[in-house]
Amino acid sequence: MANRIVVGFGLLLILSGSTAAAGKSDAAWQLLQQGGLVVFIRHSLAPGVGDPPHFTLGDCSTQRNLSEEGRRQARAIGAAFRRWGVPVENVFTSQWCRCRDTASLAFGSFEEHPSLNSFFGQPELEGVQIAAMKSLLEANRPLSGSLILVTHQVNITALTGIVPAPGEMIVARINAKGELTVYARSSGSE
Repeated sequence: MANRIVVGFGLLLILSGSTAAAGKSDAAWQLLQQGGLVVFIRHSLAPGVGDPPHFTLGDCSTQRNLSEEGRRQARAIGAAFRRWGVPVENVFTSQWCRCRDTASLAFGSFEEHPSLNSFFGQPELEGVQIAAMKSLLEANRPLSGSLILVTHQVNITALTGIVPAPGEMIVARINAKGELTVYARSSGSE
C-alpha cells in the first residue's frame, strides 16, 4: 500500500498574547480533546546542532542534551496536555536522550522506538527511517486518544514538510489509506 502525505493546514496556531491567537490556540486544544490524532513533538530545547563525533546512543554524557529551558519546556508541554484534558493513548520516543527526557518530563511513561531516531547527517537513511515511521503510525492508529511521537526535526520535516522549533508540536490525523493530514502546530506548552 502506498503511503501518501497530505498536508492541509486547516488550523495554524499563532502563538502570541492576542485574543485572536488565544482563540485559535483554544480551538487546537479542543481538537486534541477529541482524540484520534497523531502529535509529532520535536524534542525540547537542546542547544547546538547534531551530536558530538562518536556519540553513543545509550550514554547521555556523549550527546547533546536538554538545557534547563528545554526541561522547563518539556514539563510545560505535559502540563498543557493535562490542563486541557487531552487523552493520550501511546507515547513513543526516539532513543536519543533529549527525546527520552522530553517524553519523560512531559508524559511520564513512554516507549522507545528506533524508527523515531534521527538520521541527521545520514541522508541515506531517510527512506528506511520514514518507512519505519509510517509502519509505526499504521500499527498504532489512535482511536479515542492521541498518539504522541517525540522525535527530531529531520524526521518531522520528512513526513510533514514542516520545520518545527524545539518543543513544537505538529497535530495531524492519519486516515484509513495511511495518508497524514496536518491540522495544527503549536509550541505545545500553550
